[in-house]
Amino acid sequence: MIEPHAPAPPGAPPHWTGPARLPVRPGTGRFLVLVCVFVCAACGLVYELELVAFASYLIGDSVTQSSVVLSVMVFAMGVGSLAAKRLRWHAAAGFGAIEIALALVGGCSAMALYAVFAWTGGWGGVWSDGPRFLLVAFSLAIGLLIGAEVPLLMELIQRIRRQDAGGAVADLFAADYVGALVGGLAFPFLLLPFLGQLTGALVTGTVNVVAGGALVLGLFRRDLTRRARWTLLVVGLVVLGVLASAAALTDDFERAARHAVYGKDVRVAVQTGVQEVVLAGGTDGRPLDLFLDGRLRVGGRDERRYHEALVHPALSGGPHARVLILGGGDGLAAREVLGERGVRRLDLVEIDAGLVRLARHDPGLSAANGHAYDDPRVHVVTADAFGWLRGAPPAAYDVVIADLPDPGITASTKLYSQEFYGLARRVLAPGGRLVVHAGPVTTRPRVFWTVAATLRTAGFSTSPYRVLGHDSGFAAGPDRSAGASRAPHDWGFLLAAPAPAGPPPLRLDPGRLHTLTQAGLTADAAAARGTRILGLPPSTLVHPRY
Repeated sequence: MIEPHAPAPPGAPPHWTGPARLPVRPGTGRFLVLVCVFVCAACGLVYELELVAFASYLIGDSVTQSSVVLSVMVFAMGVGSLAAKRLRWHAAAGFGAIEIALALVGGCSAMALYAVFAWTGGWGGVWSDGPRFLLVAFSLAIGLLIGAEVPLLMELIQRIRRQDAGGAVADLFAADYVGALVGGLAFPFLLLPFLGQLTGALVTGTVNVVAGGALVLGLFRRDLTRRARWTLLVVGLVVLGVLASAAALTDDFERAARHAVYGKDVRVAVQTGVQEVVLAGGTDGRPLDLFLDGRLRVGGRDERRYHEALVHPALSGGPHARVLILGGGDGLAAREVLGERGVRRLDLVEIDAGLVRLARHDPGLSAANGHAYDDPRVHVVTADAFGWLRGAPPAAYDVVIADLPDPGITASTKLYSQEFYGLARRVLAPGGRLVVHAGPVTTRPRVFWTVAATLRTAGFSTSPYRVLGHDSGFAAGPDRSAGASRAPHDWGFLLAAPAPAGPPPLRLDPGRLHTLTQAGLTADAAAARGTRILGLPPSTLVHPRY
């Protein structure tokens, strides 16, 4: 039999339902509520970071994705807090139901987003309506549920022992913010490296439902009807079963999703700590495909065409005994450099040591790069290109080749800035050249000519050119999926020399080229110049333009 609540004290709010009937002392009860606040805050922040990370990885523009996810989520938290006022009369049951729903939605969000990415043909160059709706829907739902937690927890802690509103808010928010700190640190340092994105989200959901259920069914069970207790228990166990089943099937799900995204010839799929590297084909006569963070970077005849266009105009224009490659960890640009007569030393600065290991030892990729890393002229440095250039010796190189991610990807924006090109100019010897892959000319001319304007501001004279791709699939821009680039595409390049030497000539040594001709290069350079956009400001570290 449920005992009647105590009468409301003088001045109590209209919804006062009396002090909670706890199985422990009030001080212990308050401590347990604050522990639950701490755990739930940690889980909530992990859900937010999971959505941001997945959206940035799958779509590519981390600033935009972070802004969308976080702004929608914070807005929804405010709406959820207002909506939770109606549940204060049933605070314990309402909080238990919210934690169960939050564990299910937040825990399964990463798997659902990856499934949409894998089985709907990718996100494309821009958001399609379905995936965008799903991302916003998850942000909205998780935000609503997180926002509803605080008013109900405030009600529960006040029912244990009434105190002034300021003191209660201070205690609650202190536990909430410390929990958010722990969740924010656990996500990159524990969950991602040891569990991965999918399993990490599912484990977080499990912790969430256990913490909420333990508080409600343990500490506040006397405030619930028998029916409410059994309903929360059964539904909570069902959600735990769903999360555990999903965690057990994660490996099979990831394999099936990879096959849907990359095809059935996937041989290698590793998370290096910098990016996800996937290799498909490359053995038994099958063509090699290299994917970096979901973007096809090597594939078909276009691989050789791209790297010949990147390397040979720079090397054919003058001295090239000392060459520096920034990026290019796959070794394919190094293959082209080493095949040129007169190269005495090649330094390669690559941030991802895992990609370099694959390029050395994977049979498909090492064959594609001609075993470039076995050449004694090659010297590899594992470092961020920007930071490495700051300490590099001046006038040390005849040619600098920037084989870097596209400027449309937020993480690479600093590698297309005026400051970066100023550092690159410093390491060039007199008469040296810098070549930059600046993204597609046809589909993103404003980005291409912004790179050109940035180079001019950094003290370079430039010669623009482009090369048309033949095969479908080899990504020309920042799109994340192979299917995004099935339309005809091109690659835009800028060959630069320190001013006032004037624009460097576009010349080719046809001796060992397979895909390029001087006539074709001249025609494509004229086509690139025809897209020129004047008056664009340069991109800098404090004001990126891409």
